[in-house]
Amino acid sequence: MKKTIYCAFLLAVAAFSVSFRSYPSLSSRFTDDDYKRHINTLKKKIPDANFTIVIQKPFVVIGNEKPDIVRKRAEETVKWSVEKLKAEYFDKDPVRIIDIWLFKNDRDYKKFAKEIFGDNPTSPYGYVNSSHYSLIMNIATGGGTLVHEIVHPFIGSNFPNCPAWFNEGLASLYEQSSEKNGRIVGLTNWRLPGLQQKIRAGKLPTFEALCKSGMKFYGEGSSYSDNYAQARYICYYLQEKSLLKNFYRQFVANSKKDPTGYQTLRNIIGNPDMKKFQSDWQNWILTLTFP
Repeated sequence: MKKTIYCAFLLAVAAFSVSFRSYPSLSSRFTDDDYKRHINTLKKKIPDANFTIVIQKPFVVIGNEKPDIVRKRAEETVKWSVEKLKAEYFDKDPVRIIDIWLFKNDRDYKKFAKEIFGDNPTSPYGYVNSSHYSLIMNIATGGGTLVHEIVHPFIGSNFPNCPAWFNEGLASLYEQSSEKNGRIVGLTNWRLPGLQQKIRAGKLPTFEALCKSGMKFYGEGSSYSDNYAQARYICYYLQEKSLLKNFYRQFVANSKKDPTGYQTLRNIIGNPDMKKFQSDWQNWILTLTFP
């Protein structure tokens, strides 16, 4: 069944992807007893009887909407995206059992973030508490942010040295996603108009500069959002040219020789003159529309 996931994306989530890179090398295969013990511990954090717990391996979903809605989100968003992402890219599960807390509205999101975790959220959408291995969300803002964040722990276990631009570019691709011929596909999204504006203003960095930006990718102000948009739409281009899955595989295989992915990107698109290629890519981006 085709599913389209819309979102209001959480901008302040860089720490989520980074936190999964530093996990100790634990087994990614958990038994039913592991989950039982995990849930017994988890129950001590739950403040009232209005919460529903759903095991959706390799995650545990906890929500305070009606039980059938929590189960539906676990099935139709978490399970669906995990299955599709694993089929496309990932061989290994995350190295931790990760909790996904879904609060039904902004009031409960702020209230329980404080009560359960001692946090005062600075984002209206969600954030990560890495010490509790938890994604904490105001699910009323939509499911796209959740799909984005599900990508990061899989990157952490399958491509631990992944540079920021591709980690966030691939995750951002699925902020707005659907299913086509049984495969997950990213759609154009709200990042497009801003990217097109930067293209028209001639203010985008070169692909080489973006790929080699390292942790400077997580810049401040407009550059932060611009980097996400450019990285997302590089991935979108590769997807639309049926090159993305192969690029990922080659990037992982060649990451010691090409840690930034720039040479692998050049190779996958046929080693063109990159200045001309970026010009052609930018012209292609200007033909896209959203919504």
